[in-house]
Amino acid sequence: VVYEGGIGVRELGKPERVDENTLFMAASNTKGMTTLLLSELVDERKLKWDQAVIEVYPSFKLGDAETTKKVLVKNLICACTGLPRQDLEWIFEFKNATPESTLALLGTMQPTSKFGEVFQYSNLMAAAAGYIGTHLVYPNRELGAAYDEAMQQKIFDPLGMKSTTFDYARALAGNHASPHGDDVDGKPTVASMAFNYSIVPARPAGGVWTSAGDLIRYVQLELALGKLPNGKQLVSAENLLARRAPQISLGEDATYGMGLVVDRTYGVPVVSHGGSMAGFRSNFYLLPDSGIGAVLLTNSDNGGMLLGPFKRRLLEVVFDGKLEAAGDVASQAVRHKAALAKARERLVVPAAATLVAGLAKRYSSKELGEIAVLNQDGVTTFDFGEWKSTVASRKNDDGTISFITIDPTDDGFEFVMGQRGGRRVLIIRDGQHEYIFTEAA
Repeated sequence: VVYEGGIGVRELGKPERVDENTLFMAASNTKGMTTLLLSELVDERKLKWDQAVIEVYPSFKLGDAETTKKVLVKNLICACTGLPRQDLEWIFEFKNATPESTLALLGTMQPTSKFGEVFQYSNLMAAAAGYIGTHLVYPNRELGAAYDEAMQQKIFDPLGMKSTTFDYARALAGNHASPHGDDVDGKPTVASMAFNYSIVPARPAGGVWTSAGDLIRYVQLELALGKLPNGKQLVSAENLLARRAPQISLGEDATYGMGLVVDRTYGVPVVSHGGSMAGFRSNFYLLPDSGIGAVLLTNSDNGGMLLGPFKRRLLEVVFDGKLEAAGDVASQAVRHKAALAKARERLVVPAAATLVAGLAKRYSSKELGEIAVLNQDGVTTFDFGEWKSTVASRKNDDGTISFITIDPTDDGFEFVMGQRGGRRVLIIRDGQHEYIFTEAA
C-alpha cells in the first residue's frame, strides 16, 4: 500500500475528518466479495458454476418453471439472464422484507430478454447468489445470519478486514461517513439514511460497510490471485478468475463476469465494479497485468462524478498517459450543474397548492405498498412508510401532472396523476414496468 487516507469530512457541518478507517456503504462492490465466497465453495466442491440452481436450492424460483430450470449458479450474478432491475419493488416495500421474502420475490419476476442476449442488472438475483451459497455452509441458519457469518469467517477475517460489516448499528456507532446529496437547488446537504435500509434484506448484492483500508485488502487478494499475504491460498486462482470470464457484453470494450467488470477501453484490462446507494458512490479498480489496485469511497451522490476520472487518472499515472482526468472532473461538474438548473426550471417548489388539492390522502399499490400524502406549512410530503420525501409538482408537455421527490439522495421518483376506473391514481414507471397507486377507499 503506497497511500491510504481520506479527504474532507464525515458529515457537513461537523469537524470529524474522513480517514482510511472511516466506514462507507460500498453498495454493489459487495457483489465481487459475494462471488469470491462462491469461489471458495466451488473449491470445496459444495457447488459448481455450471450446476442448476434448483439442484443446490430446490425451492428457488425465477418466473415460470421453464425459466427456473435453466438458471445455473453462475447465472445468479452475471446480469445475463434477461431479468431487469425491478428495483422499485424492493426499495418501496422493505419494512417486513427478509432474505426469504427476497428470494420469493424472484418467483414473481420473469426475464424480458433471452439468456445471454443483453446486459440486464438484477440486484435480487445477486442477493440470491449469496444466500443460496451460504445456505450450503450453514443449512440450519436463517439465510441472512448464514450469509453474514460465512462472509465473516471465509472472507473478512482471513483478509484482516476488521471493520467491514453488514451490521448497520455497529457501522453507525463508530467512525463512519454520513450520506449527502444535492437539495433541489443544488446545495450539498446531509441526507437521511432511511432509504439505505432497503438493501438489508438483499445485502449480498450491496449491503456492506467498509473502509478504504479494509477494501484494499480485498483488491490485494484479487491481484494475488487468491493468495493471502502470509502465503496461504484462500481461494484457487482458477475459481477466482472464473468470476472475470465474460458472461455478457457491456459494449465493444467491456464485459460483465460474476460481480466484476473487465474493461479494455484504454488497451489494458481493468477489473472493477461500482457501488451506489443513497448518498454513497464507490469503485475499486485493479490492473491485473501491472499488479496495481485502488479503491475510492465517497459519501455523496456527487461522488459518482469522480469515479471515471479516478480510473483515468490511475492509468495516467501508471502509463504516463495524457492528462485528461482533472479536466474530466471539471467538465462533469459543469454538466451536472447545468442539468440540475434545467430540471429545476420546470419544478414548482413547494408543490403547487392547486395541484396538491387534487391528491387523495392515501394511495395503495399491490406491489409497492402505500403512500400517505402529508401537508404541513404548505409543504407536501409523500410518506412511503419505510422512507419519505418532500415533493415538487410539474406540468408536463403532454398535459399531465407529475409529483417528483426532491429530498437529497431520495430525489427523482416521478408520480404521474391519473384516473383509473373513476378513482384517482398515481403512476410510477421504471424502464420496463408501470406501477399504479390507487386512492385508498
